[in-house]
Amino acid sequence: MKRDIHLKNIREKNINDKIISYVIIGTIIVAIIIISLLLYSQKLNNDVKDETMTLEQMTDMIGDTNENKEETESASTEIGKTVEESEEEAKQENVQNETIQKTSRNESVESSSVSTNTTQNTTSEEQQKTQEVKELSFQRPVEGEIVREFAQDNLVYSETLEEWVTHNGIDIKADKTTVVKAAEAGVVKSIKNDPRYGLTIVIEHDDVYQTVYSNLLTSEFVVEGETVEKGQAIGTVGNSAVFEIADEPHLHFEILKDSIAIDPSIYIK
Repeated sequence: MKRDIHLKNIREKNINDKIISYVIIGTIIVAIIIISLLLYSQKLNNDVKDETMTLEQMTDMIGDTNENKEETESASTEIGKTVEESEEEAKQENVQNETIQKTSRNESVESSSVSTNTTQNTTSEEQQKTQEVKELSFQRPVEGEIVREFAQDNLVYSETLEEWVTHNGIDIKADKTTVVKAAEAGVVKSIKNDPRYGLTIVIEHDDVYQTVYSNLLTSEFVVEGETVEKGQAIGTVGNSAVFEIADEPHLHFEILKDSIAIDPSIYIK
């Protein structure tokens, strides 16, 4: 009897456990279904929201449509022109192009004429300047033998320095106290004691040429800034040049053109 009761209790317990298990599983399944439905519903709402066109987007679309319509009407108007109108417009364009080309040719001719006149004026001024320069004719500042020539491209031997050196002028042999004369009319630019060539007078001629008289004994006949005439006495021959102290008394004479030393033998007469 007891054994039967015990077996009955076991069977009831097993049934209760199964019922509880089924309830739990059913609850889980229902929850999963509900969650899935909620997610699906939210997705549908998002899709509808994405596909829904805002009022602003509709307005923009309508505006674009109107613009396209206006462009189409404009194109239709252009296409609808008559043949006569098209020919008339072409003629007007040809006339305008011919006018522009004519104006361009006239401007080109005027520019060429101005350029030619400018070139001619410049050439004339240069020729005039050259003629004025050629009018200068330098005379010997002292009479005597040229004992040392101009030498820039080659060398001459210096007795004082005992070596071969360049020489930017010519040395004209003359006795001490021989009067030195201006080779051409000009203005006395400077009177100075040069550390190499001793007492030196520089005369400027027409802003182009300068004559240089060095190795002088005196310069008492002129002062700086004085205007001198061609052949006017300006000083006397000496022996004051340190670089040429071993030589006999002479005048060291230079001619500069645009501040560049040139060979005086070509210019003096």
